[in-house]
Amino acid sequence: MDFSKEKRVRDVMTRGVVTVPFDTPVSESAKLLVKEDISSIVVTAPDNEAVGVISEIDLIKVFDKDWDKLTAEEVMSTFVRAIDPEMTIKKAADIMRDLNIHRLLILHKAPGRSYDVPVGILSASDILRARVK
Repeated sequence: MDFSKEKRVRDVMTRGVVTVPFDTPVSESAKLLVKEDISSIVVTAPDNEAVGVISEIDLIKVFDKDWDKLTAEEVMSTFVRAIDPEMTIKKAADIMRDLNIHRLLILHKAPGRSYDVPVGILSASDILRARVK
């Protein structure tokens, strides 16, 4: 059985996405990362559209700044690569490799909205766990 043709992103992605509004203080975002034991958090606009991601490395970059004065919007990475849950894991892994990124946001069209909403995250760790099993 060819693993890459069999498995889809939806089969191995981490469901549910931890989000923060773009005006959330970085200190609160950091606490949420630690509390939830995750390595990134999605930043949303007031209408819940995903506009960025804060990863642990984004916080390390502002380690010596006042986290209570900085907002999620000021430290987030705006380059967010999103994919469909029906994509093969092989294709998702190729995207991660080609873009040198560690996670992909999984988006789904929300009823009555003109944009997609985050429903999951696929990390490099998710792919590795699935491949080893």
